[in-house]
Amino acid sequence: MKLHRPITAVTFDVGGTLIEPWPSVGHVYAEVAVRWGIHGVTPEALNRGFAAAWQARRPFDHSRAAWQRIVNQTFATAGAARLSDACFNALYERFAQASAWRLFDDVLPALEALAARGLRLGIVSNWDERLGPLLVTLGLVKYFHAIIVSCEVAHPKPDRQIFLRAAAELGCEPAALVHVGDSVEEDLDGARAARLQAVLIDRSGPHARHGEAESAGSAEVPPPYVGGYEVISSLMDLQASLESAGASGHLN
Repeated sequence: MKLHRPITAVTFDVGGTLIEPWPSVGHVYAEVAVRWGIHGVTPEALNRGFAAAWQARRPFDHSRAAWQRIVNQTFATAGAARLSDACFNALYERFAQASAWRLFDDVLPALEALAARGLRLGIVSNWDERLGPLLVTLGLVKYFHAIIVSCEVAHPKPDRQIFLRAAAELGCEPAALVHVGDSVEEDLDGARAARLQAVLIDRSGPHARHGEAESAGSAEVPPPYVGGYEVISSLMDLQASLESAGASGHLN
């Protein structure tokens, strides 16, 4: 499914699309646990525990209680005792801090370039009350005309309503909005259900372009597709996708 015009706005998922835990979920968990007297649990074991707990998370409403269940399952799988409420609270607040996250290298250049083209930008994210302040401390909030967070609208992705809310706040028809995310089910299928256009970001999978093909420039390398969706390996590739849709200069 190639992008088609008119395109007047772009929305982004956050986790895995704009930012990632740093150095990893397990490293942050271990760092906090040590401060509360929990030793001998490695970041690697915690990463494996978190991956298992996250895979089995459904249903998951991003509430504090839901996160506490995930954290307790993570530590239990890693061989640690159940965390105290105080330790969990410290860990929960740690992930509200910018230092627990890393912006992908392509994020700021891409946002600057898209904003310069006159596009209205937004966020559509399954997250909790920590996201708004986090976007401020990361220096990202200034780029976005609308920030739609599942905990605030009671419609988590892939519910079509969260995408329609974004289109309404960005002042465009759903078909004129492109959503970019790293989940086929939550981002792409949800966007399609709302009649948005959608692009998958996959920076490290088999669809990422490397070496001479990448250095040749995205305009010379046809984008891959998965399930009818265009796949990009960098947010900077989004520029070429928009141009191939027939857009040039400022998009109106």
